[in-house]
Amino acid sequence: MTLVDRPFQPALRPAAKPFREIVRNFTPNWFTATMGTGALALTLNQFPLAVPGLHELAASLWLLNIALFLTFSLLYAARWAFFFDEAQRIFRHPVMSMFFGAVPMGLATIVNGFVNFGMHLLGEKAILIAHALWWTDATLSVACGLVIPYFMFTRQDHGIDRMTAIWLMPIVAAEVAAASGALLAPHLPPAEAFTVLVLGYALWAYSVPLAMSILVILVLRLAVHKLPERDVGASAWLALGPIGTGALGLVLLGGDAPAIFAANGLAGVGDVAFGLGVVGGLMLWGYGVWWLALATLKTIRYVREGLPFNLGWWGFTFPLAVYTLATLALARVTQFGVFAVFGALLTVAVAVLWTIVAAGTARGVWHRTLFVAPCLKEEPMPARFEADAV
Repeated sequence: MTLVDRPFQPALRPAAKPFREIVRNFTPNWFTATMGTGALALTLNQFPLAVPGLHELAASLWLLNIALFLTFSLLYAARWAFFFDEAQRIFRHPVMSMFFGAVPMGLATIVNGFVNFGMHLLGEKAILIAHALWWTDATLSVACGLVIPYFMFTRQDHGIDRMTAIWLMPIVAAEVAAASGALLAPHLPPAEAFTVLVLGYALWAYSVPLAMSILVILVLRLAVHKLPERDVGASAWLALGPIGTGALGLVLLGGDAPAIFAANGLAGVGDVAFGLGVVGGLMLWGYGVWWLALATLKTIRYVREGLPFNLGWWGFTFPLAVYTLATLALARVTQFGVFAVFGALLTVAVAVLWTIVAAGTARGVWHRTLFVAPCLKEEPMPARFEADAV
């Protein structure tokens, strides 16, 4: 056998995806980045300690979030415009379709930002914008909470062994809209405030009971089939989403209730709603402690085994952020110092996690490795589902 010397040639770097392929592979899970970024902005703005420049940093993150949301909206709209046949496959995908819920939840953080930051920039116009966007957000949330489960029941292939907390994504959007409406309502005229408050309670009920039932099934799935694969390891934190937002919604809606209900001749109802908000928020917060501890233990195990980076890592941010907001809301309403201290620690944790995930996402965008649409690799629709697709 003759050995031939060849000059060393380094492996060529794979060609980056052209922009056309980025559009073709753009999926709604990118909106989880707007959820995490917007939630961090809102959390930093409520940090219980006075830190110079923190409000300005939070406002900057909110503006960045608006830019991200608009960019993602244009890219996803372009996918439907230029790749319609491929884009509609998402409704058959049992995982990617769940991320439609990220769109209204990302929008809700922008609505809240107009209330917290926009008034300094636009004055009362910010409330008008927030009110219009809230109706859009609530409509999208209701649609996601019904249409995606319907497709789960009629077109998609699911199994308990393949279930993850990602099932919560389209469901939780409505309670996020409820908490957003509670933040907006005090700034509206009495009649409009009453409408938003009543609908806020309805949106909360549209989401939370169903989300709690999904968590029960999730516990059974974990006990019988053990942990999901590492690629979806970050989904361990998604259970905190409905719990944290549910608690936050009850506290905020209850805080609005006395004044708004009294202005509409229902003063007694408002007092009851305030009490229910505090007690219900405390109970849900306590339930969240268990899921927070479990998510931490699961993540430690995943990290030891090797946790590959993907867009799912944004699941580390938004659920923990809304649970943090609920903690800080309870600190304000109860004046219990433990909540303030714990909320401050959680805020720092959210900021650290956001920094890690944002850096990984920026690298993925630069190298164009994160633009992958799993629904493009799916098999054609089974024959038994073809009639529903027409």
